Amino acid sequence: MASNAKSGTFLERYGYDLLLGSIATFYVLMVPYTKVEESFNVQAMHDILYHRLHFDKYDHLEFPGVVPRTFIGALLVSLVAAPFVLTASLLHLPKFYALLIVRMALGSITLYTLRFFRHQIRNKFGHQVEAFFVILTAIQFHFLFYCTRPLPNILALGIVNLAYGYWFEGRFYAALNSLIFATTVFRCDMLLLLCPLGLQLLLTKKVSLWGALKRCTAMAFFCVGLTILADSIMWKRLLWPEFEVFWFNSVLNKSSEWGTHAFHWYFTSALPRSLLAAYPLSLFGLFVDQRVRSFTFPVLAFILLYSKLPHKELRFILSSVPIFNLSASIACNRIYNNKKKMIWNLLFLIMLGLLLMSLGGTITTFMASYWNYPSGYALKELHGIGFHNDTNEQWVHIDTFSAMNGISRFGESDFPWRYSKEEQISLQEFQQRNFTFLINEHPAIHGFKCLFTEDGFSKIHIKYGFPPILLVKEPKVYVHGNLENKDVVNKNWPGCP
Repeated sequence: MASNAKSGTFLERYGYDLLLGSIATFYVLMVPYTKVEESFNVQAMHDILYHRLHFDKYDHLEFPGVVPRTFIGALLVSLVAAPFVLTASLLHLPKFYALLIVRMALGSITLYTLRFFRHQIRNKFGHQVEAFFVILTAIQFHFLFYCTRPLPNILALGIVNLAYGYWFEGRFYAALNSLIFATTVFRCDMLLLLCPLGLQLLLTKKVSLWGALKRCTAMAFFCVGLTILADSIMWKRLLWPEFEVFWFNSVLNKSSEWGTHAFHWYFTSALPRSLLAAYPLSLFGLFVDQRVRSFTFPVLAFILLYSKLPHKELRFILSSVPIFNLSASIACNRIYNNKKKMIWNLLFLIMLGLLLMSLGGTITTFMASYWNYPSGYALKELHGIGFHNDTNEQWVHIDTFSAMNGISRFGESDFPWRYSKEEQISLQEFQQRNFTFLINEHPAIHGFKCLFTEDGFSKIHIKYGFPPILLVKEPKVYVHGNLENKDVVNKNWPGCP
């Protein structure tokens, strides 16, 4: 009996965490590789864990990227992951397992901060609202898929979750200081959330102007000093990374070179895809409970202000999802508790239908994402085919497209494998170089034989019948072998179409 009581208590305390953590872990295991937006932090984590104080070997010195980023997030995640990575190294496991470990470490940090926010939701709105909050988060794809991905947005998301929790708890200066830390260190665009929230707290007299200036200015100076100190050492020049990001994206508006969207895109595309059923339910929640409006308006202002920037991506507003989920959870709770009444019973059936549609949308999006990292799978297959006992170096050239779509240093193997990401090599020049293999976006290269290809997601095809949705794939990455190396081209490769 005592054992059953303890297990019941354990599930009551950590059941929601286990559910959300299990889904996030599933995404890590099924889609382990990373893309170009994650490349700085994932390479930084690799270098911190494997090169430690040998800064000259760090990847960012050779491939700095468009704008510099802070090392503070990568350092924090690496500290959490280090004991597990050390254990994997002692067991002689490939570095690929270290990639899984650092991503799970980041996911644990993010979900732990979400747990803190969730507890404040329970204290303010009740257990049922918390339960619906977990359900909505679980059946949405993007939040749990991204929460393990080493993006600056996700490193900021953990701090924003803390800010939401402090805000709900009534610790308003702590909420503002959390957003200051997220803004100055991880994502300068969090200023667009800090300003509306700070203004609301001032207008509602939750904080005083003098108190905010005194406490928040001190926090800002501390955070700026921290990032300048740490990152100037790592980048070998005097540097405040997020100021350079702000100057590049907002003042120079250079981010538009990566594509632009209409002003309404966040409301008509990004939020519907990230929230799914929670999108219409969150709007209903604003009508049925006036308490949630004061928590939602600063977030709406954040998205409106962000919409002025032409370059838009869903991950930029991912930190708004928990607040919209809260509003949707309140709506679900109100519908559920009144479902015996006629009109509410209809709303209850609509709600169930929306939740099922969300689950279907999440499964479809997951399948598309599974096929969205072709070069990671190409490198893994190349490693698995042979040369484990070869004494000759096997040089692999990774082109820019492949480096952006699944390959990181965590995917590399030890001798005899060697790797190059040298850029601006023409297709004609490859024949004159001493590369054994090429992982490339081009199907044919003179002097090389195409050994196999990796398919990637192309588009969604809707049709009559079952299943109504088909994922269309096409060859995205080609692995070529040097024709002069007979040991390579004579092996039993899968071949190319």
